[in-house]
Amino acid sequence: MKDKKPRVAIQGIRASFHEEAAFIHFGEDIQTIECSSFKQTFEALQNKEADYVVMAIENSIAGSILPNYSLMMSYNFPVVGEVYLPIQLHLLALPGVKFEDVKYVTSHPIAIRQCIDFFDEYPHLKVVESSDTAACAKRIREEELTDTVAIANTLAAKLYGLDIMERRIESNKKNFTRFLILTHHENVEKKDIDKASLCFQVSNQVGALAKVLQIFAEQNINMSKIQSMPVLGKRNEYNFYVDVEWDNTKQYDTAIRQVLKYTHNFNILGEYQRHEDEFVQNEREQKFRAQEKITRKYINVKKIVK
Repeated sequence: MKDKKPRVAIQGIRASFHEEAAFIHFGEDIQTIECSSFKQTFEALQNKEADYVVMAIENSIAGSILPNYSLMMSYNFPVVGEVYLPIQLHLLALPGVKFEDVKYVTSHPIAIRQCIDFFDEYPHLKVVESSDTAACAKRIREEELTDTVAIANTLAAKLYGLDIMERRIESNKKNFTRFLILTHHENVEKKDIDKASLCFQVSNQVGALAKVLQIFAEQNINMSKIQSMPVLGKRNEYNFYVDVEWDNTKQYDTAIRQVLKYTHNFNILGEYQRHEDEFVQNEREQKFRAQEKITRKYINVKKIVK
């Protein structure tokens, strides 16, 4: 596979945010496999029509994409990477179109939700939901729509020859989406791993989950995310999807061995290297400085007490 372009399945079409995330992880020398749904991306992987899947799992404004957790469990392909992509949303139009002529705005529902402040300023615009941001841009070009604009990224503007009428219309400028990279089991390379995605259940008893979380804390394992979802057809039973990060692999291994004693249906969905772009690094540094400040305050108080 080293001698050929990796085939990467994405939900949506070329120039979508999924392809942009794929470019960040693999570079631009890839073969993009366009799929109409997330399930179709997994089918492409299962049928060996793709080597990898790039799948959005959460957005800092819209939250977790819950159905995609179920897909991961159903198909059981390992997670081998992640990408944090800053989401910059622009208003795209055919060259020459003026804003006063625009009647409709079209995009993916999640992208629309991320631009709610913009729509509050222009209530006369009619919002039309679609399945993909890039597909909206493509439709404007193909149908030469002069009364419609799309919300999409710079990649879509370049590919489909549209003008950026208004830049950065997203409500939160620190908006980002996290994508997971999945592949076949034979493609897994456990190299420089420092993050894992886990799934497990605990007994329906007081303190059952707290015991698991305590083990991670005792082994200095940072839990960066926890997401619960009901187990289909079972009352009061939940799957817990947990992302953990570590600096010491031995502590991670110890934590997993101990956690196994207090969980059932335990699955390691993937072990991989965490992605730290500039935004994530800054966020991590801010957390470190805050923790350092609290520690210094605690030490000073202790000295006074003595």
